[in-house]
Amino acid sequence: MKLRKVSAAAATALVLALTATACGGDGDGDSNGSGSGGGKTIKIGIKYDQPGLGLKEPDGSFSGFDVDVATYVAKELGYKPDQIEWVETKSADRENALSRGDVKMIAATYSITDERKQKVDFAGPYLLAHQDLLVKKDSDITKATDLNDKKLCSVAGSTSAQNVKKDFAPKAQLSERGGYSECLSALQSGGVDALTTDDSILAGYAAQEQYKGQFKLAGLKLSNENYGVGVKKGDTATLDKVNAALEKMVKDGAWQKAVEENFGPANYKNEPAPKIGQIVQ
Repeated sequence: MKLRKVSAAAATALVLALTATACGGDGDGDSNGSGSGGGKTIKIGIKYDQPGLGLKEPDGSFSGFDVDVATYVAKELGYKPDQIEWVETKSADRENALSRGDVKMIAATYSITDERKQKVDFAGPYLLAHQDLLVKKDSDITKATDLNDKKLCSVAGSTSAQNVKKDFAPKAQLSERGGYSECLSALQSGGVDALTTDDSILAGYAAQEQYKGQFKLAGLKLSNENYGVGVKKGDTATLDKVNAALEKMVKDGAWQKAVEENFGPANYKNEPAPKIGQIVQ
């Protein structure tokens, strides 16, 4: 009889402890921002090496259009700038980062594709870019077919190189690197003949002070790249909030301001703000 009383008391204590824990956790949020906003921090995936889009500055701060978009969205979700934890997400690891819960969302020149939509959900699009080529100033490459038998660089996990190989230059010698900065170094040294990715990314590199006058955009529109904010598959609550934030950003002028501040110095001719859910093929 005495043993049964002890067991009942222990069970009661356990229930009370669990109840207290549940009540106490509601207002705390968590490290990846899975609450409704206002938590301790929110983890957002970006690129660290894309000038004009997502760049980690020497002083540890972050700049670029994707950073501005993500900061605006986080604000609408209830997070202040100092509550954002920026996480580097390379192209090949974006889907995994979301499925593992490493980040709450990703704004990292993340093109919306049917294949990716099988693994993640996308808010947006928030920018329409086009695939292009970055070449040296004196390069004779003027069209995609000129890449046959030439060395082409892109980043592992991106769609750019596959597009070129499949549709334009099947004989191109493809070199895939870990980041765009590595491709840029190879282009500068003559190790490759061209770097391919979205024109928005290439414009950011071409506009950097240390590279001014060395490179040029070929001016090709090889594809339409609809940038979206990636969220974990099935997280419709976050998806709806991000879409609402993007719509508000366009309406109140913050989107256009971010475009001018980040792409203006490179004389980049951006497309108008796309409508939410409207994918340009």
